[in-house]
Amino acid sequence: MTKKTRRVLLITFACVLAAILIAAILVPSVQKEESIQETMTDAVLHESNKISLFGLEVNPGLISAFVITGVLFVVALLIRIFVIPKFTLIPGKFQAALEKLVDLFGGVARENSPHRPNVLSAYIFVAGTYIFFSTLFELFGVQALTTKGYPISLPAPLSDINGAIAMGCTTYLFIMCGGIAANKMKGLGNTLKDFSLPISMSFRLFGALLSGLLVTELVYYTQSLSYVLPVFVAVMFTLLHALIQAYVLITLAALFYGEVTEPHVKKPRKGKKQ
Repeated sequence: MTKKTRRVLLITFACVLAAILIAAILVPSVQKEESIQETMTDAVLHESNKISLFGLEVNPGLISAFVITGVLFVVALLIRIFVIPKFTLIPGKFQAALEKLVDLFGGVARENSPHRPNVLSAYIFVAGTYIFFSTLFELFGVQALTTKGYPISLPAPLSDINGAIAMGCTTYLFIMCGGIAANKMKGLGNTLKDFSLPISMSFRLFGALLSGLLVTELVYYTQSLSYVLPVFVAVMFTLLHALIQAYVLITLAALFYGEVTEPHVKKPRKGKKQ
């Protein structure tokens, strides 16, 4: 591509962007019915925007969780039925990428729990995949109708405190079951000593994802910042949170699982001195 062609493309892109900005500024804005306080409060508590699920009013995050779980399950099933049986000794691009991903989580499990890595690698693979894609889900802007008839975009499941608590408690129960299987009551005792672990995991996930949601809501709500900038803010916060939170949770889960499942060898008693 010559310099002249690049210059023409840049000028064309700049003109199109300028036209979009001018059009967005000239178009009258829709009057907001909620104050910024009400908007951000509802983003946390979901008291106003409920969705009907078989006659029950539920938070939008629950619908998001069902959608993400269903999509991931179907994709995993299709890969298992149609892709994995066709694996070859010389891997293709998709096979190589999948094996690299599995080996990445397996390496984390072997490093932190060399004595029981198999179950751990499977769990952190599932948990990390769920956190990553459920965080990216809000970028797709999937629409749903509230019980009051207003359209809303479904949020990330973990931006709901209930979803974050469920993930934290599930991880804690997984660690506890591993400790019991490896060291019986001693493993249970070691797990119970870290009773604050599910709380810290839950609020770490919830706080990180909620902060991005509130910043995006604030940018959208402010008239002077509501052109183009929200796109960059939403994408930046979402991608960062998807990567960071998935990494943090699988690292913490692997570390604590390795601690509570570490085999304890009884030291032989020293003979009495004669």
